Amino acid sequence: MSEILGSVWWMVVTLGLLVTFHEFGHYWVARRCGVKVLRFSIGFGKPLWKRVGRDGTEYVIATIPLGGYVKMLDAREGEVAAADRGREFTAKPAWQRIAIVAAGPAFNLLFAVAAFWAMLVVGKPDYLPIVGEADQLAATAGIVAGDRIERVDGRAVGTWSDVGLALADAVTARRAVTLQVRAPDGAEQTLTLPLQQLPAGLGSDASMQRIGLVPRQLMIPAVVASVEAGSAAARAGFRPGDRVLAIAGQPVHDWAGLVQALQAQAGPRRPLTIAIERHGRRLDLVATPVYARRSDGSSGYLLGIERAAITARYDTLQRKGPLAAIPAAFAQTWDLAGQTLGMLGRMVTGQASLKNISGPISIARYANASADLGAAWFLYFLGIVSLSLAIMNLLPIPILDGGHLVYYLIESIKGSPVSERVMAAGQYFGMALLVALMGLAFYNDLLRLAS
Repeated sequence: MSEILGSVWWMVVTLGLLVTFHEFGHYWVARRCGVKVLRFSIGFGKPLWKRVGRDGTEYVIATIPLGGYVKMLDAREGEVAAADRGREFTAKPAWQRIAIVAAGPAFNLLFAVAAFWAMLVVGKPDYLPIVGEADQLAATAGIVAGDRIERVDGRAVGTWSDVGLALADAVTARRAVTLQVRAPDGAEQTLTLPLQQLPAGLGSDASMQRIGLVPRQLMIPAVVASVEAGSAAARAGFRPGDRVLAIAGQPVHDWAGLVQALQAQAGPRRPLTIAIERHGRRLDLVATPVYARRSDGSSGYLLGIERAAITARYDTLQRKGPLAAIPAAFAQTWDLAGQTLGMLGRMVTGQASLKNISGPISIARYANASADLGAAWFLYFLGIVSLSLAIMNLLPIPILDGGHLVYYLIESIKGSPVSERVMAAGQYFGMALLVALMGLAFYNDLLRLAS
């Protein structure tokens, strides 16, 4: 329950900040261009709070915090008094209307740069890119435990976050990447990770798991913390402190490997030989796992042993001085914008799965998770979402800022406004497309929750 409330709260905080900044961009430029602003609203629906400023603008906070708007004086929406005709939106030249419309996404872009700058100044804790376990495609590439990833496709990486971003772009493109790795003894080699072998319809999260790279810091030792009385493990002679080495001959390196080997080797009333280490000695115990329901509601073969609670500790800090953080923040924004546009292009052409589209539920969960990780991680999350909003709003879809920009650019070229009939048709098309995209985003969110 607390996670749900936390997710809702941090989603409201996230959207409130970013929507306010976006709409303030429209508002600020409109005022500079001499346009009369009637209402500045954060949220939709019934107002929770409102007041009229000295400038005559009505400022509103509404009940549905999923967006906002700036309502300007517009002759298309009703009669305009003679005294106000010079302050009406459509009376302004096309270049000013373009500036007003583009200001929202531009302010989101500036917010992203500012968020990344603040993140770097505060210092974002992270994990060094050292491999704890390499399986599946990573093992095929020749990566082994202990390797430190230095570069991905020639790009230097200093943290697992850097590695994840670089691989995520290659995953959506389904292209092989080269990894420069350094072994614990200092030997360096360049390996090829065959991401083109990933199934075409697999979503981004599942694809990243198929790579088979596990950070060293997230490896949980296969050490028994407690043994349930009367369980299969208790009957076999397990004790707290035992380290599991192998199950039915299948080597075990960590707790995840233990669970995987147990499910792979166990069967109805099938005794398993389990190799353990106890006080430096290797012992073979024989246990017959029982198929039962786990505490989380799932089912599987159980021994009746529990692992110790281990919290992964960060071992590096991504931090820069206030001046050095400025170009780094712009570089971060540039890289992420390129990856986002590349993924959008691949989804349009069918090269990337539409399962990569996320909706409000995923945003809420990520907002809560990043807030739990600290200020720097939440700033990083805010920067990513703000950048995504800027790019999304610039898409040439009628009803979005990008669609209006297309209309005004056409007007600038042909010398006359787009006809009302064309604009109305575009509005209906844009609305239908947005509803379809939101439906797909909610569907993907629900699938992620179900899985």
